[in-house]
Amino acid sequence: MDNLCCFTSANSQLAGGRSSCGKGRSHQGPAKYGFFLVKGKANHPMEDYHVAKFMQLRKGELGLFAIYDGHSGDNVAAYLQKHLFSNILKEEDFWTDPHSSILQAYERTDQAILSHNPDLGQGGSTAVTAILINGRKLWIANVGDSRAVLSRRGQAIQMSIDHEPHTERGSIENKGGFVTKMPGDVARVNGQLAVSRAFGDKNLKSHLRSDPDVRTTDVDGDTDLLILASDGLWKVMSNQEAVDIAKKVKDPQKAAKQLAIEALTRESKDDISCIVVRFKG
Repeated sequence: MDNLCCFTSANSQLAGGRSSCGKGRSHQGPAKYGFFLVKGKANHPMEDYHVAKFMQLRKGELGLFAIYDGHSGDNVAAYLQKHLFSNILKEEDFWTDPHSSILQAYERTDQAILSHNPDLGQGGSTAVTAILINGRKLWIANVGDSRAVLSRRGQAIQMSIDHEPHTERGSIENKGGFVTKMPGDVARVNGQLAVSRAFGDKNLKSHLRSDPDVRTTDVDGDTDLLILASDGLWKVMSNQEAVDIAKKVKDPQKAAKQLAIEALTRESKDDISCIVVRFKG
């Protein structure tokens, strides 16, 4: 870990006990990544976790990238960091049918969280995951409001869907739940949770979904970069603003840091976690 990329201030501290910044690159192609995580001003420990790595397998190289934004504790986010990608890759049909494999692994991972032990599933986590297959095919999946944004010729393309209670009210109410919106607050499931899909959240699970939206795209000469970030970034920054900032910085680690600093400057109060993947030099 390159500690030079990390910083602390009176109001923000780096994720204790976890890598807060780092970088890496593909062994087969030009793709490289950098990440930066910083604790927000909320009065609780850092609850975000990430994955960012390339791995060589018999059938090719995979880039694995994820942001897990925990709530009501970090247990579920920590579990996802350890298990979600391995569960996806364990699916027999991963190389021939990534879409179904991702859907099944998300579902099985949530079931494991809920049945693992009495405590693990009480909290919850969002997830946004990206799998880059042999530098050419990108698979994005998400549950919750962490977001993936692709830049193609400098134009921002949102690759995930924000799962918010007001947009999925019908699903929640059909399951017997309700959506509240108090003055000065965001919409919440049963007056508690500000996302309509999540891993864990055992007490709300009967009213929540945990199935991901999955999208895929080819990585070609027009594809500049990918940004994965928790909602601590997106609450204060548009997709295009984030792309414009990241595109100006060739080092993806410095780009991720620049995005986080800008979110702090704009007074984001939440934990901010960001990964930038550049597909060309």
